Amino acid sequence: FNAGFQSEARDLAKRFISIFDGDSYVVAPSGSCTSMVRVFYPDLFKDDSKTLEKARALGARTYEFSEFLVKALGVTDVGAAHAGSVTYHPSCHLLRELGVRSEPIQLLRKVKGLDMRDLPDAEECCGFGGSFSIKYPHISGAILERKLDCIRKSGAETLVANDAGCLMHMAGGLKRQKSPVQTRHIAEVLASRE
Repeated sequence: FNAGFQSEARDLAKRFISIFDGDSYVVAPSGSCTSMVRVFYPDLFKDDSKTLEKARALGARTYEFSEFLVKALGVTDVGAAHAGSVTYHPSCHLLRELGVRSEPIQLLRKVKGLDMRDLPDAEECCGFGGSFSIKYPHISGAILERKLDCIRKSGAETLVANDAGCLMHMAGGLKRQKSPVQTRHIAEVLASRE
């Protein structure tokens, strides 16, 4: 980080920590948001023991949505129903920073009527990576093309993921290819009663 960016990041993190000070859970819709709080906030405050303690306490109460349902609540069946086939893309932050692998799959497998399809090379990145896709569009695009090919090979009607950035990136690629594959956040599928 450059000094200016790090100072801004610390200020935003301190504000977030103060807003969510307490003892209740914080549930985020994505692995990237959760890993920012759980993994990167403590790193921002490694030289500030008072804020570091608060950052670690907040991180211990912060969960990604599917992780919260399965690990914190012990729920794998939310009574959802979804007619059709889906394939699941695990985001990089969810896998690599948080170690969340099985929870989304456990939840999806309990959805009535859902036909779960394996995604070839599922754990490979989709190419989004936040600003990476803007800084390196040719590399990002090449990675995306590989992911779109895997989605096509799955034969699924719907692509499910836990991160809005990944979904936006892949949805854009699918739309440009005029693919009929729909994209949904896992929460949308779990809220479905169709």
